[in-house]
Amino acid sequence: MSEPKPPTPTPGDTYKGWLFKWTNYIKGYQRRWFVLSNGLLSYYRTQAEMGHTCRGTINLATANIAVEDSCNFVISNGGAQTYHLKASSEVERQRWITALELAKAKAVRMQAESDDSGDDCPAVPPTPGQGGGCRNSEIQSTLRTLNNKVEDLTTCNDLIVKHGSALQRSLSELEAIRVGGDMGEKIRQVTERATLFRITSNAMINACRDFLSLAQNHSKRWQKALQTERDQRIRLEETLEQLAKQHNHLERAFRGATVLPPSFSNPALASKGGVSGKGDASDEDDDNEFFDAMEDPAEFITVPADPKYHRRSGSNISGISSETGMDDQSVNFDELSLASNPESPQPLELEPVRQRRTRIPDKPNYYLNLWSIMKNCIGKELSKIPMPVNFNEPLSMLQRLSEDLEYYELLDKAAKCQSSLEQMCYVAAFTVSSYSTTVHRTGKPFNPLLGETFELDRLSECGYRSLCEQVSHHPPAAAHHAVSEKGWTLRQEITLASKFRGKYLSIMPLGSIQCLFDKSNNHYSWKKVTTTVHNIIVGKLWIDQSGEIDVVNHRTGDRCHLKFAPYSYFSRDVPRKVTGVVTDKDGKAHYVLSGTWDEKMEFSRVMQSSKGENGTEGKQRTVYQTLKAKEIWKKNPLPEGAENMYYFSSLALTLNEPEEGVAPTDSRRRPDQRLMEDGRWDEANAEKQRLEEKQRTSRREREREAVKAASSPEEGRGRKTAAFFWSFYLFVLCSCPMFFCLFIFCPLCLSWYTLSACLNPKLSLRIQSMTHL
Repeated sequence: MSEPKPPTPTPGDTYKGWLFKWTNYIKGYQRRWFVLSNGLLSYYRTQAEMGHTCRGTINLATANIAVEDSCNFVISNGGAQTYHLKASSEVERQRWITALELAKAKAVRMQAESDDSGDDCPAVPPTPGQGGGCRNSEIQSTLRTLNNKVEDLTTCNDLIVKHGSALQRSLSELEAIRVGGDMGEKIRQVTERATLFRITSNAMINACRDFLSLAQNHSKRWQKALQTERDQRIRLEETLEQLAKQHNHLERAFRGATVLPPSFSNPALASKGGVSGKGDASDEDDDNEFFDAMEDPAEFITVPADPKYHRRSGSNISGISSETGMDDQSVNFDELSLASNPESPQPLELEPVRQRRTRIPDKPNYYLNLWSIMKNCIGKELSKIPMPVNFNEPLSMLQRLSEDLEYYELLDKAAKCQSSLEQMCYVAAFTVSSYSTTVHRTGKPFNPLLGETFELDRLSECGYRSLCEQVSHHPPAAAHHAVSEKGWTLRQEITLASKFRGKYLSIMPLGSIQCLFDKSNNHYSWKKVTTTVHNIIVGKLWIDQSGEIDVVNHRTGDRCHLKFAPYSYFSRDVPRKVTGVVTDKDGKAHYVLSGTWDEKMEFSRVMQSSKGENGTEGKQRTVYQTLKAKEIWKKNPLPEGAENMYYFSSLALTLNEPEEGVAPTDSRRRPDQRLMEDGRWDEANAEKQRLEEKQRTSRREREREAVKAASSPEEGRGRKTAAFFWSFYLFVLCSCPMFFCLFIFCPLCLSWYTLSACLNPKLSLRIQSMTHL
């Protein structure tokens, strides 16, 4: 007998059963026990594991469900989790698909309700200023009128439904009866009900007409009022920005003045300084708060500091008083761009800030078979693989390097720090922040042409300016230089070594990054970690960062060791985890960093360190007693619709924006890149192939000219050197017979030198230089 078919589950039910899950190419599909409950799909090896061990869970609210064939289906959650499942039969697969779709719909509905739960406030808040109360009362009155009209429409609709049903029943009875005595009574009932229905319908129509006319009369007024409010808000923001900049210039002018009369002394500034002094004391009190133990990292453990530190003064805690400036004191400075010369005040006329674009054309949906292109490229370097623009994003590698400056505020804050250890924390957070844009960016940037440049001028908005240039074709190498008015300089020399391994792609950045601060003369250097692109052949692409970074201060000897934990299916740690410790030149730990490279980073001050128990690998972990952790960096949210714009950040959307006055070699002028951004991918592919072939031809021509220029003069010099040696030998032999025995073996030596000089021009040059000596 066949198994009884289980009923189709309702949205609130729990659905369980066996399915086959794809594990790897060696084991293939393995039988697993799946449980669907409350919008979550979890699986276990056996039913007995449900009480203690869950192998994996995926949230259906953000998941995509796709059917492959009669028994197979796929569940994917943004690339981080993808389940390839197979049912025992097509009927069983359809049951699971139905249950998953119902659970997903309920989860999405519950999430939307939870998001809208806080939207019960009035639709239009009262406008501040004169006339705000009258406008608010007028809007509330209009809303009440509209609500009453809607209630009238609802009542009329119920009556129409009721009378319509009665009329239908009467008509059915009228058709069923035969001609007889009760014919007149039935016709009278139908007439009465039809009259009631007509009256109710007329009332419904009149109510709809009133509602429509009222909505039309008020819609234009509301649109005009909304536009006025938007214009006022924009003008207010521009006014505040101008006032802030003028205040900043006045402060700079005040500081730059050498001598001021006593009448110009400002007591408000003194009171402000007094307030900031109190703020420092409160910041120090905030540092004395404690927090619960964090989850154990791989190399060290953090625990709350001993309460005795709460009673001790800051001067007794190994120099903490000199390092307190990293808290809110260093953050409360004015973040607007300062004048480049503090001793020469700038005029108060301000140039309008340019409005950058916030959208680019949406990414077209082109299908391309990746394996047909990549199967012949296994083991080759990425820069030598001819890739179509279907795998690219409309940015050059030089523009991608400039994206490292998206969180330039961290370097601005670091430039204001008094302590080198505090400054190290900000520099370390800056190194981590440069990877936050890569979590969804699976597209490959365009390979720059030799001599291509990219200039990012943000002096008026952000106070910095950067320039990138492609300085080598093979191997590809780029140089990046950025200077800020806030007192820091950033230099990068980046060369990429990449290998395609079939299932994943590894990108190893070579070269170092240098950061210098003008005020403290601190010089930091570090290198980037390895980037790995997974699921090249099967599944959705996802990117992981792994490796270690040592940020070194060459002036003081301070060091920060950052560890990027690779993603592991069996790890219990948070994905994309980053941990780090800031130590001085003697190896003493002062700060602990923790967080993720795609979300945020936190730091906490180390009060005491000790050796703990041995870890899983037999290594002795270090236990750090720390104060409460504080956030030092957080990722900016992506713009609306970023999934259709290559997951570009707000800065990335402006990098390829056309600008006037840029160099002819600027990346914004690349025709293939511009065509791809406009959605004309076929033309972009043809243009990209033409540019790359032109660059290869030019490179071969340069190599031929270099070989020709280097070989011709050296061959002539080799023959001249051999002739000189033979002449010198004959002259000595004829004039000094006593040296005959000494030079009896010289013909053999000279013959060897002559042959070598003709074959090796470099040896000829070395011999000729020896003869001149």
